[in-house]
Amino acid sequence: MSEELEWKAPPGSWASSAARRRNMQAIRSRDTKPEWLIRRLVHAQGLRYRVAARPIPTLRRTADMVFGPTKVAVFIDGCYWHGCPEHYVPPRTNSGYWSEKVLRNVQRDRDTDQKLKENGWLVLRFWEHEPAENCAQQIAACVRSRRSDARQV
Repeated sequence: MSEELEWKAPPGSWASSAARRRNMQAIRSRDTKPEWLIRRLVHAQGLRYRVAARPIPTLRRTADMVFGPTKVAVFIDGCYWHGCPEHYVPPRTNSGYWSEKVLRNVQRDRDTDQKLKENGWLVLRFWEHEPAENCAQQIAACVRSRRSDARQV
């Protein structure tokens, strides 16, 4: 008895096939390789931070790295999901859905930046393709600068 079962998307699913669903479920939302590399380099410089944390507890958005006392929030954005001007390539299948999704992500990113800045946070955003060493140096310099500014007040 070798009946082939037809795959059916779960109710409310956007997946066009079982393979696509598995692929999308495998995509990490945190602890990506670029995040991990940057975190490792920043940690090696003696700086400590929270990972995947909400800078503002009432704001339902998380930063990749949060330096609470100095109010620095770091985001390492994926080129596809956040619409990198250099590397974003619109999808060939279901392009309307995915293009709208990326557009909403970009709009949410700008809204997050604005809300954090209004609350005294410094927002640092890096693309996943940027050299991790450069990102880590910029992060460390900003955190140290804000620490020394706070001490002088």
